[in-house]
Amino acid sequence: MSAYQDQRVVVTGAGGGIGAALAHRFAAEGATVVVNDLDPAKAAAVADGIGRLGARAIAVPGDASAIVAEAREALGGTVDVYCANAGLASGGDAFADEAVWEAAWDVNVMAHVRAARLLLPHWLERGSGRFVSTVSAAGLLTMIGAAPYSVTKHGALAFAEWLSLTYRHRGVQVHAICPQGVRTDMLTAAGSAGELVLAPTAIEPDAVADALFDGMEKGRFLILPHPEVADFHAARATDPDRWLSGMNHLQRKWETR
Repeated sequence: MSAYQDQRVVVTGAGGGIGAALAHRFAAEGATVVVNDLDPAKAAAVADGIGRLGARAIAVPGDASAIVAEAREALGGTVDVYCANAGLASGGDAFADEAVWEAAWDVNVMAHVRAARLLLPHWLERGSGRFVSTVSAAGLLTMIGAAPYSVTKHGALAFAEWLSLTYRHRGVQVHAICPQGVRTDMLTAAGSAGELVLAPTAIEPDAVADALFDGMEKGRFLILPHPEVADFHAARATDPDRWLSGMNHLQRKWETR
């Protein structure tokens, strides 16, 4: 029997891409899944698709920052796994509009904080709970042409790290998924920068779900669907000037495309 049989799971931003893949995988493992998306039609389509496969899913559309209570009620009063997957791929540089920065911060970081505030009291009382944060390799490294995205994804990773180090001894398990390119609408929206940096090694959303389930089984915090990201992360930490020079080379290459 799967470890997730009869678990109650919430996946935000699950109307497509990584979120839909996570929802399908948890449902296939026997969980009941709340499928959240800002677009009601997309949430319903994924939930209906899961239902046609004989699994259990409930569409709860709306802003990912504000659906925890409704999702918990739809699941009978308890959430066992919360996947903070909804994200905003905000491009732009240091001169991006204030509204762009604020939206990226709200969706990519504060939605996670708001969910944790509501989930943690029950998890800590019962001694178990699982928080999955879809971060991106940009949170470990960075991404050219996308200052708001890169900065806020660093924030998402920092919050996931803080949750893990603070509550792991009290039964709360935290995982941070940090893929590079994934063949989703978000990759398409990344434009020429995504084509240069992400597209050549892009993977399917199902591969991200596979990496998460492997990492959960092994109790890993950091989930790297692209294993080479570990080497990039080590290089960044041990020789930051060399790493920054390499990234600046990519930046100049992108500027002259």
